[in-house]
Amino acid sequence: MDNAKGSDDRSRKFSDEEIRRMIFDSQTGDTWSREQLVLSNQRLVWAVVQRFLGRGYEADDLFQIGCIGLMKAIDKFDLTYEVKFSTYAVPMIIGEIQRFLRDDSTIKVSRSLKETARHIRHVRDELAKKLGRQPRINEIADELGIDPSEVVFAQEALRTPASIHETVFENDGDPIYLMDQIADDENAEWFDKIALHEVLNQLPERERLIVYLRFFRDKTQSDVAKVLGISQVQVSRLEKRILKIIRQQLESS
Repeated sequence: MDNAKGSDDRSRKFSDEEIRRMIFDSQTGDTWSREQLVLSNQRLVWAVVQRFLGRGYEADDLFQIGCIGLMKAIDKFDLTYEVKFSTYAVPMIIGEIQRFLRDDSTIKVSRSLKETARHIRHVRDELAKKLGRQPRINEIADELGIDPSEVVFAQEALRTPASIHETVFENDGDPIYLMDQIADDENAEWFDKIALHEVLNQLPERERLIVYLRFFRDKTQSDVAKVLGISQVQVSRLEKRILKIIRQQLESS
């Protein structure tokens, strides 16, 4: 019976006015309102958690950390601001999870990936001395006898991620995130980003790499072709097919 009630609480949608009233009540000590706010926003927390999966942490653990961020958002939300609570809560949830990852030795990288990255650094330095220039990704891959995509992923896995969710300013201890500066009026952009992240995670490794190099690293199709060891024409065809898949997935989600 309790489980059924909990399910109803989680699925219930409150109006903005109801949410603001419950936040006020929660901030003045009403535990029932606080509980309702947490239950009704669990789907929001899970949506944020999705973008942090695959990093060596259990989803339930990240969810618990995300809920801490949600509760902090409830406590800190300023009712004088004309902004939706969810818009304020998302960066708070993300920030809490990021702090957990950072404090727990940042992102966990598998031993094999770390070992590959160590070999890459050594080979890159040796080739640079030999060639008199920085070696290309495919040259490093040939030297190690691995796929060029493995070189890219190993290097990126150990790179500290730059994020639109980083703190750009702190006002009396309250962080202001980069995402706060570029959010649109409808506040839908962040949920679009979460949906896009989920779609990209479903792509095969090579297709994810193409998207990453083309649209996140600004590489040309020729650059991508060299990395993958295929022709520019093949990259062009793959790119069109990938974009079509992404578009269809986003439209159906």
